[in-house]
Amino acid sequence: MDQGFHAMQLDTPGAPLRRVERAMPTPGDGEIRIAVTACGVCRTDLHIADGDISGRLPIIPGHEIVGRVDALGAGVTRFGLGDRVGVPWLGRSCGACPYCATGQENLCDAPEFTGFTRDGGFASHVVADARFCLAIPAAFDDVHAAPLLCAGLIGYRAYRMADGAKMLGLYGFGAAAHILAQIAIADGTDVYAFTREGDTEGQDFARRLGCIWAGASNEAPPAALDAAILFAPVGALVPEALCRVRKGGRVICAGIHMSDIPAFPYADLWEERSIHSVANLTRADGAAFLEAAARCGVRTHVTALPLADANRALDRLRAGAVEGALVLVPEGAARGNP
Repeated sequence: MDQGFHAMQLDTPGAPLRRVERAMPTPGDGEIRIAVTACGVCRTDLHIADGDISGRLPIIPGHEIVGRVDALGAGVTRFGLGDRVGVPWLGRSCGACPYCATGQENLCDAPEFTGFTRDGGFASHVVADARFCLAIPAAFDDVHAAPLLCAGLIGYRAYRMADGAKMLGLYGFGAAAHILAQIAIADGTDVYAFTREGDTEGQDFARRLGCIWAGASNEAPPAALDAAILFAPVGALVPEALCRVRKGGRVICAGIHMSDIPAFPYADLWEERSIHSVANLTRADGAAFLEAAARCGVRTHVTALPLADANRALDRLRAGAVEGALVLVPEGAARGNP
């Protein structure tokens, strides 16, 4: 008989997560149960915990999940017991709405999201739809693979929306930006990193990764940008970035939540500058990004913490006291490569 599993659960927005013990779930048709070995802590988890976005409660957060399959639901043939898999933010799409029918499952009218509308990976075990899980390349161990499942994926989708930019600005140099910078630099792109004012450590980190320039978000870079991607959830950065892109340049908002964008002169948008947003991801994004990350030799910079320290991890993320990404590891998890 299966024993129970433990998790860190959010009961009320703004309250600390609490440890809970639950009965071990049984995967349904098309689902797999995964013994979690690592789960990244994403800014979206922070938005959920703080009530910036509202979903199902109580909920187990976490959507950058790596683990091994330990039970199969009926009809699952894509994965077998013991396979190493990743679980991203998009947990399921309806497959029937106009968006799903045209390959835009990231805009599905009836989606499910891991750690938001279905339980996620701040836990020892999680159940996921096998169709939406990803095989993890052998180049990455479990802890270093975890941030790829959202920070990397969303960054990569935003990067493709930058439409081949050769001079790219990244506002907010955290988990997503430090991954994307490596891919963009490998592509021959000049990357400019923008951090909080006074964050000299973050700027040094960006330069070590190969960024051509690093400075505060209110500074002017030494050249006009083809595109700017905003990972920081600060609406005031949108008009700031618009002033830094060339004619025809793009500003891409990559977060799920952002403070309100203040009014700005139409002249800053004129000359065919544009503002775009990124919503979620598709399975095709996942396959393309993980292949690119392995090919480019991406190395995530992570700090691993015990699952029990989930609240401390969220506090550090809230304070901006993170270089790279934070990853939670359940007690007794057997980590490693395949």
